[in-house]
Amino acid sequence: MTRAIVTAIALFFCCTLAHAHKPSDSYLIFKIGNGRVDGQWDIALRDLEYAIGLDANGDGDITWGELSARQSAVASYALARLKVAVHGTACTLQSTDQLVDQHSDGAYAVLKFAAACPAAAGPLTVSYTLFFDLDPTHRGLARIEAGGLTQTAVFSPERREQTFDLASSSVWQQMMAYTREGVWHIWVGFDHVLFLLSLLLPAVWVRAERQWRPSQRFSAAFWDVLRVVTAFTVAHSITLSLAALQVVSLPSRLVESVIAASVVLAALNNVVPVVSAGRWIIAFTFGLIHGFGFASVLTDLGLPQGSLVTALFGFNVGVELGQLSIVAAFLPVAYALRATWFYRRVVFLGGSAVVVILAGAWLIERAFNIRLLS
Repeated sequence: MTRAIVTAIALFFCCTLAHAHKPSDSYLIFKIGNGRVDGQWDIALRDLEYAIGLDANGDGDITWGELSARQSAVASYALARLKVAVHGTACTLQSTDQLVDQHSDGAYAVLKFAAACPAAAGPLTVSYTLFFDLDPTHRGLARIEAGGLTQTAVFSPERREQTFDLASSSVWQQMMAYTREGVWHIWVGFDHVLFLLSLLLPAVWVRAERQWRPSQRFSAAFWDVLRVVTAFTVAHSITLSLAALQVVSLPSRLVESVIAASVVLAALNNVVPVVSAGRWIIAFTFGLIHGFGFASVLTDLGLPQGSLVTALFGFNVGVELGQLSIVAAFLPVAYALRATWFYRRVVFLGGSAVVVILAGAWLIERAFNIRLLS
C-alpha cells in the first residue's frame, strides 16, 4: 500500500512537470450587435506547432514568415473545431484576418473571423473541440459581449457545447461566470497550489525543542491554517486588483520567477526550518507577488469595461473558493496522518524536497528563459 501511494505521488509530480508554466488555453471573443457576430480567437503558437507544425526550418523559433505561410492551415484547423449557431440555426464561419499577439505566457496567433447567421437574434450556442484530441487539459476561455454586458465560459472536454441566453444576461450572471474562472485557475495554477500546500504541511505539527511534533488539538492546526490562508488571500487580492486595473504593472518574467522562488523557499523552510511560528508572514509577503500572477490570467481572459468591480470581485471569490476546497481536502487527511511515518518521511520531507527541486527548475527556466522540463 505504501509503495502504491508513493507511486501515485510521484505520478502527480511528473504530471505537474508538464505544467511548469500556464496550462494550455485559448481565448475566444464574440462581439454581437447590429445583426452581426464577429469573433477573435487567440491560440498559442506552441499548441499550433504541436498540432499542425509551424516551424518550417526546425530551429525552435516560429517567425512571422513561417506563420504567414501556414495561415490557411491555421484557419482551417481552428474553424473546423468551432461551431456557432443562433437560435438553433448554424452560422457559417469565415476567417477575415490573422495577426500575432503576446500573452503572459508567450506568442499567440490571432484569428479574426465573422459568422454569417441566418437567424438575426436568439440564444447563441457554441461548440468547441480545439485540441481536446491532443491535450485533455486544454481549455477554451470564451467571452461573449452583447448589449453592453459580458458573459464568460470555459470549454473543456466535459463541456464542449454551451448556450448563452444573451437577452437575459445580468450582472449576477457575469459575477458567477468570473467566479467559475477564479476557481478553475487556482486549481490549475500548480505553482500557487504548491506554495500554499508547502506552508500548510507543518500546520498539523508544533515546533518544540527544535523538532516537529504532532499537534494534540485539531483546533490549533485549524487556526494556524486560517492565519496562513487569510494572509495569502488578503495579499494576492490587493495586488490582483491593482494589476488588473493597471494601477501597478510588473514584468511577467520577473513575477513568474519570484513566484517560483517563493515555492522553493516555502518548501525549503520545511526541510531546514527557519520560520516556524510566523508562516502567515511568508504567505502575505509572497502572496503580494502571486497576486500579479493571478492578474495575468484575468487580463488574458479580459475584463468587461462596464463592470470591472463585478468581474474583479467574482474572480477573487472564485480564487478563494478554489483555495478553500484545497484546504478542506488537505487538512483532515494531514491531521489524521500527522503522527505516522508516512506523513513525516514521505509527505512532509519527501514532498517538500520534490517541490524544492521542481520549483528550482521552474525558477531557472523562468529567470533565464531556458527549458529544462518537457
